[in-house]
Amino acid sequence: MSRIGKKPIAIPKGVTVKVDGGTVEVKGPKGQMTQPLPPGVTAAVEDGQLLTRKAADLREYDKFHGLARSLVSNAVLGVTEGWKKELDIVGVGYRAEMKGKQIVLALGYSHPVVFDVPAGIDVVIEKQTHITVTGVDRQLVGQVAANLRRLRKPDPYQQKGVRYTGEVLKKKAGKTGA
Repeated sequence: MSRIGKKPIAIPKGVTVKVDGGTVEVKGPKGQMTQPLPPGVTAAVEDGQLLTRKAADLREYDKFHGLARSLVSNAVLGVTEGWKKELDIVGVGYRAEMKGKQIVLALGYSHPVVFDVPAGIDVVIEKQTHITVTGVDRQLVGQVAANLRRLRKPDPYQQKGVRYTGEVLKKKAGKTGA
């Protein structure tokens, strides 16, 4: 039995929700999203709230019930407030700059690294070492931030690389010549 799936999702003012078979379309001030529902789960709008229900009372639909509610809730929050991930670039000579819809990063390699920003994502670069990734889709924002971090993962020895803001690294001691 999914306790998360039973919670109703409040629909804020200015947001329209349309349930069409196996998909939920959410439109709000920040944009719009279409969220497909997992198998065995339906959604309905009742009294200004969105409810998710299992199509049949089978135990295997419990996990999908909670998942569907979380995905639709993330879509509603995304079109009202939006999602944001922040990254810091740490290292001597490491920097980033925007050129159109591309980010050009200098990360200590012999060549600049070019990263294409996907549609639906906004990237702001402050001080050449702070990147803010924003968008409506939580999964896409997180994936873009993870892809940027993967270009130069934080080094546990020298503490250099691309990391999430607030991420704490365990500093490893180097080898000692004994």
